[in-house]
Amino acid sequence: MTLLLGYDVGSSSIKATLMDAGTGKALAAATSPDRELDIIAKKPGWAEQEPCTWWEHVKLATQKIKGKVSFDPGDVKAIGISYQMHGLVVVDKNKEVLRPAIIWCDSRAVQIGQQAAKEIGARQLHRFQAQVGQGQRAQDLLQDP
Repeated sequence: MTLLLGYDVGSSSIKATLMDAGTGKALAAATSPDRELDIIAKKPGWAEQEPCTWWEHVKLATQKIKGKVSFDPGDVKAIGISYQMHGLVVVDKNKEVLRPAIIWCDSRAVQIGQQAAKEIGARQLHRFQAQVGQGQRAQDLLQDP
């Protein structure tokens, strides 16, 4: 049997689904945690999460799937991952996380993005298909942590 394993790494929870690739039938699904994940808001407009928390819940959701249906992990031929939009996970050269992730609903750098758009100009932004505003992470790199 050929299996597919999919994960949705969201800001509220991690969802996992195991599917039979031949039939398209979902064999098992799981969510972790059972309540919404915490969002760290040290200041108004800030929204961060710890990437290690996501990983812990990916593992827990996988364990829940394994508890619902018996399968050979070797039969999993592909893993698909979707991630919450516009998150910024900063890592070092060894791919170690350096700080909590800035997630899609963070608005700390909206003014920086608006100022950049004003200085760069709409035409130039359109040329590069760039967007500024809440949920866009480029301007967060210009903001002090």
